[in-house]
Amino acid sequence: MAGALQIMVTVWFDGGCPLCRREIALMKRLDRRGAIRFINLESAQSCPLDRATLLARFHAEEDGRLYEGAAAFAAMWRAIPMLRPLGLAARNRIVLTVLQWGYGHFLRARPFLQRLTRKMED
Repeated sequence: MAGALQIMVTVWFDGGCPLCRREIALMKRLDRRGAIRFINLESAQSCPLDRATLLARFHAEEDGRLYEGAAAFAAMWRAIPMLRPLGLAARNRIVLTVLQWGYGHFLRARPFLQRLTRKMED
């Protein structure tokens, strides 16, 4: 159907996480084409994996393939024209390895950053 909106990527996010809410709000603003379906895990009716797994790491689906961690961010970036070059670069194994390493370090700091962000919101 000509002119029909085609969702390219589905993203599951933790709506209870202040960091996640901020990140997703930014991605929604950048997703001017509406190519990403954002699903808040707090109200999701169905999920491709159990909720605990989806909450532990960022997940996205692109072209029927489920990604997690930095690869999921890269899938989301590929759907946003401004970020597409970074998402395409992440298809390179070395680039993705570096991004996964950084994401792993972020996950260790995430609880502290969540507490800090909550205090800033209060």
